[in-house]
Amino acid sequence: MNPSILADNGPNRDRFARLESRECVNHYNETTFFIPHVMHPDLPIVHDQPLAGLNTFRIPVTARQYLRVTDAGQLTALRADPSLANLPRLVLGGGSNLLFTQDFEGLVLHMAGQGREILGEQGDKILVRAQAGENWHAFVGFTLEQGLGGLENLSLIPGTVGAAPIQNVGAYGVETKDVFHSLTAFDMASGQILTLDAAACRFGYRDSIFKHAIGRDLIVLDVTFALPAAWQPNLRYAELANAVQEAGLAAPTPGDIGAIVEAIRRRKLPDPLEIGNAGSFFKNPVVSGEECRRLLEMYPNLVHHAQPDGSEKLAAGWLIDQCGWKGKNIGPAGVYHKQALVLVNLGGALGTDVVRLAQAIQSDVAARYGVALEPEPVFI
Repeated sequence: MNPSILADNGPNRDRFARLESRECVNHYNETTFFIPHVMHPDLPIVHDQPLAGLNTFRIPVTARQYLRVTDAGQLTALRADPSLANLPRLVLGGGSNLLFTQDFEGLVLHMAGQGREILGEQGDKILVRAQAGENWHAFVGFTLEQGLGGLENLSLIPGTVGAAPIQNVGAYGVETKDVFHSLTAFDMASGQILTLDAAACRFGYRDSIFKHAIGRDLIVLDVTFALPAAWQPNLRYAELANAVQEAGLAAPTPGDIGAIVEAIRRRKLPDPLEIGNAGSFFKNPVVSGEECRRLLEMYPNLVHHAQPDGSEKLAAGWLIDQCGWKGKNIGPAGVYHKQALVLVNLGGALGTDVVRLAQAIQSDVAARYGVALEPEPVFI
């Protein structure tokens, strides 16, 4: 893969092109390191690895080959072994944004690198870095413990740090892209380690370059966030603003906001450790302003949020709820009784059961509102 493509041959082209060497610059501490192109002496490949405990839907599937990845050297060794490098490949973090519909007949790379640190100030930002395998919520807690704000609205989102930019996770008015500085990725095509900034990641609504063909060979190793040195609470979502007001917090701290977001999510969403689920199952659909006005004429209570480009984002959960799906089920797959946006494994569900339920919901919403719902999880 040519890294210059990632920046659209724009102002960062030369910087990315310089990474086309076996010696790669670490842009965090300006040191240089070398990735040897030799076979790793011990790649602990596991055969027929059960994955029920490694996906939050708790779907009982198996990976034909499995490798727990803790450093880039393992990925270099993997490339050097044709019998492994040519297998179908799935990069797995916390397993919170995918739905297995069958066994995976290839190699699962489970990103498990650990480590987090405060790198220091850069202008009006404070840079904080975490390895891809770090638990996301624990990392948010770490930043709050240091008195740093910026990630508090993203508290209690399941998954790992490495998955956050891939999905551009967001909640309560904040997305990963809003607090993102850069990331380090291993390119399985070239064997190089690349540094990508926000422009190179091509963030969109629950989207990034990693979800498209151009980024399919990139494996996130660590992520650096740029948190505001002069923090102000983001209370643009009414539910959060009301909760802060009800708590009587005239000047809430980042920790206060994080605790309130966590409480809201615990009240509304099921714990994946108790009920199998992948959080919000459908993206909030975005429609034109004209289409939104048409729907409002027929459905005055339609929940919608104006977007900067004039489009409108509809609340998928409201649409599903209005179609009567909250608390309903088809076999062992159901809709959570407290939040219609969440599909759950009621016990013994297969991925195909969840797909069947999702398709029935999509069909009802399309028939009633003329709106297409798109799943958030990746189907495997």
